[in-house]
Amino acid sequence: MPLLEIEHLKKYFPSPRGTVHAVDDVSFSIEEGKTMGLVGESGCGKSTLGRTIIHLLDSTSGTIRFEGKDVTRPSRKELKALREKMQIIFQDPYSSLNPRLTIQDTIVEPLKLSGRYTPGELEAQADRLMDLAGIEKRFRFSYPHELDGGRRQRVGIARALALKPKFIVCDEPVSALDVSIQAQILNLLMDLQEEYKLTYIFVTHDLSVVRHISTNICVMYLGQMVETCPTQELFDHPYHPYTRALLSAILSVDIHKKNNRIALKGEITSPINPKPGCRFAQRCPYATEACKNPVELHEVTPGHFVSCCRVREINDL
Repeated sequence: MPLLEIEHLKKYFPSPRGTVHAVDDVSFSIEEGKTMGLVGESGCGKSTLGRTIIHLLDSTSGTIRFEGKDVTRPSRKELKALREKMQIIFQDPYSSLNPRLTIQDTIVEPLKLSGRYTPGELEAQADRLMDLAGIEKRFRFSYPHELDGGRRQRVGIARALALKPKFIVCDEPVSALDVSIQAQILNLLMDLQEEYKLTYIFVTHDLSVVRHISTNICVMYLGQMVETCPTQELFDHPYHPYTRALLSAILSVDIHKKNNRIALKGEITSPINPKPGCRFAQRCPYATEACKNPVELHEVTPGHFVSCCRVREINDL
C-alpha cells in the first residue's frame, strides 16, 4: 500500500480577474521509502502542491490519503499528530529560520511544542539531530546570519527530522546553494532516506538534480500533470512535447555533443479560468484542433502516463 495517495487534488486562489487554478486535478501515489520528483517551470504549481499536501494550504477539492487514512480535512487534534509525520524543508535556508533563535533553539523548538521531552532531554536531542545533519557542535549557540547557506540548510533539515517524520516535502532545498554544497545536501538527504526509510517529494526545476535523487518523476505544466513515470524511463523515452523541451535544455559536459535545444514559442496560457483542453497547446509545435478537447493522463507504455491526445502520432509508439 502506498504511503501517500493523492486523488484529483485541486488548489484554487481567488483573484480580481477570476480564479487561479494553481493545482488542477492532480493524482499520484508514492511508496514508502521512495522519492517523487516534481519538475516544471517556475509558477507551474510544484511548491503549491507540496504545501497543500502537508496542509500549509487548504485544498479546494480532492483527496489526500496518508498511511491509508483520509487526511484531507483533519481536525485540529488530527492535524497536530499529522504534522509530526509530515514535514517540509524550505527553499530559502535563511528566511525559513528565525533570526532571533540560536541553532540549538531552532532545532529543539518542535520538540518543545510536542511536550514529550524534559528540559534535560532537549539538549541530548539537539546533539542527536545536529549529528544527523552534519552540524558541528561549535555552532550550537550561533545565529542563522553567522552560518553559510549550506549549514543553514542543514539546520532546516535537522529541524524537519526532529519529530521523526515519515514523509518530507523538499521544496527546492538546494536551488539557493553553490554546486559543491548542493551535492553534499543531496547526499545527506539520500543517506537519511536509506537509514530512516523516509519518503520524499522533491520539488525542483533542475532535471539533473531530480535525476540523481528521484525514483519517479512527475512533470507539471500550469497546475496539471503532463507526464509521470520512473526516472530513467523519462530520460530514455520522453513522450510529452513539454518534457522533451525541458530535457533539451540540460547542459552537457560533452563539447562534441550536438545541442538540439527545443525553443518553445507562443504565449503561455493564463492560469486564471483556463479553457478546457491542453494548456500547452499554444506553445506546442504539434498542436491541432483536437488539442482543444479535454485530455487526461493515460498509460502509453507500462508505468508511463502522458497527458497528450497526439502522443502516439508524435512518437510513433
